[in-house]
Amino acid sequence: MTVPIARRKFADALAGAAAWPLAVRAQRPGVPVIGFLGTGSPDVLAYLVRAFRQGLSETGYVDGRNLAIEYRWANDELDRLPALAADLVRRQVKLILATSTPAALAAKAATTTTPVLFQIGGDPVRDGLVASLARPGGNLTGVTSLALELVLKRLELLHEFIPRATKIAVLQNPNNNPNNPSTGLARNLLEAARGFGIELHDLHASHERDFTNVFAELQSLQADALLINPNLLFNTRSEQLAALTVRHAVPAIFQFREFTEAGGLMSYGGSITENFRLLGIYASRVLNGEKPADLPVQQATRIELVINMKTAKALGLTVPLTPRGRADEIIE
Repeated sequence: MTVPIARRKFADALAGAAAWPLAVRAQRPGVPVIGFLGTGSPDVLAYLVRAFRQGLSETGYVDGRNLAIEYRWANDELDRLPALAADLVRRQVKLILATSTPAALAAKAATTTTPVLFQIGGDPVRDGLVASLARPGGNLTGVTSLALELVLKRLELLHEFIPRATKIAVLQNPNNNPNNPSTGLARNLLEAARGFGIELHDLHASHERDFTNVFAELQSLQADALLINPNLLFNTRSEQLAALTVRHAVPAIFQFREFTEAGGLMSYGGSITENFRLLGIYASRVLNGEKPADLPVQQATRIELVINMKTAKALGLTVPLTPRGRADEIIE
């Protein structure tokens, strides 16, 4: 994966960031330390860390000045998350930021007292993270984009763009949430596809190294389009996935605008960077004494449809007037 220079420099800084908070505490005992539990790696999560720190700074907390952050990276190895979460708890951080459902579940299992803030795409009630969205209870709260709930709409958009499509591949991560296989969503997606006369084919990737095989299989299937289901592995590799869809001339839809900006055909969903900025604001409130049990889980309220016209033309697609008219942004 090619990492932009600015992001790479920021990732380099993050890679060494885990060591210095201990020194800061030794020099300034009053400086709060929070833990960042990353499912992925510093290079691909750098822009989300930046958004989180922006939210903190908007409310007066600046990393390295009156706050320290300890980073723990699972590098997409989910079995490492419980130990990493337990390590942060042992270090008595003021709160833990969990970047995915598996990370949030690991943090929840590790502590019932340390506040945990999460960013997920699913339903935190269904996933067993909180009692309710309005009154989370316990020590967890956070932000959800309810991304999986928008999958049916993405399928509908693909059908509008390519009404002749009879075969669509669905890319998903089988390890996304071990406690919730989303069987209900899968059933609804299959029913919707049948209504459109579309045959769905599942493609699985649980690591970045699986992408090459996925697109080779996609070509073998001769699928008419690709629907990418959101999860942190894919969310943080929007540019790479977009490049692969361009290289293989595959019409595809994903959740985040970064995918479309990087050359993907279209995106429909909320903003993951905005979610992490909101988490930064929530972290400040927890540091100031508020309890996660009293902070409602925030939900993405703005859903954007972004269409890349240059990609559509390259694929020989005519963009229908209806989705074009309701698009929030057209990339020429």
